[in-house]
Amino acid sequence: MHRRPATARQCWLGLAVIAALTFGFITTIAMVVDSNATPPPGPAFAADAATASDADRAAAADRADRAARPTGTPTVEAVPTTPTPPPPPAWVSPMPDAPLSSCYGPRWGTAHLGIDFAGAAGTPIRAVGAGTVLTAGWLYGGYGQSVLVDHGDGTLTHYAHASRVLVHPGETVTPGQPIALEGSTGNSSGPHLHFEVHAGLWHQVDPADWLRAHGVAVGC
Repeated sequence: MHRRPATARQCWLGLAVIAALTFGFITTIAMVVDSNATPPPGPAFAADAATASDADRAAAADRADRAARPTGTPTVEAVPTTPTPPPPPAWVSPMPDAPLSSCYGPRWGTAHLGIDFAGAAGTPIRAVGAGTVLTAGWLYGGYGQSVLVDHGDGTLTHYAHASRVLVHPGETVTPGQPIALEGSTGNSSGPHLHFEVHAGLWHQVDPADWLRAHGVAVGC
């Protein structure tokens, strides 16, 4: 039995069927592959990526900050302080470092009512404490040039035989202030300071005991 050769229409129809089947097969495979692929990033994925990026930047900044910090224990520089000087003494010797030549008490058959400091002529004579000059100059006969200081508590100190007086009556003096220069005026056998302490005017007491009671040590 002989078949008739296929016509051109039949050939084109066969080709179309084959092409359709092939396209369907390729489309099916593409859909399967596409379903197994990673889904495209959506809004949630983008937010996660931004958060991770911010964390990375923060970690990097922290590492850089740590690297820039100095290592070891920081040195604290001490601030120098100026020590506060001690307050000046309230009472001092009338002639510091000068040797004593005579103490209070009987001497040559009479009463010696003071103590004598035998410094060099011109040595400053100093007020033993704060007070007001009561008298100054040639006033009391054998004392020569002298200074009498009132300390405001009933006590007066007397500095005699000076070569020169440096203060005047009514002047306020401070502890250690020069008030006269040592000399040998009045009844004196040589340059020295005759120093008296009066518990009331012309009531002399032992100056060495009085000075010690006020924190000033002398040799008598």
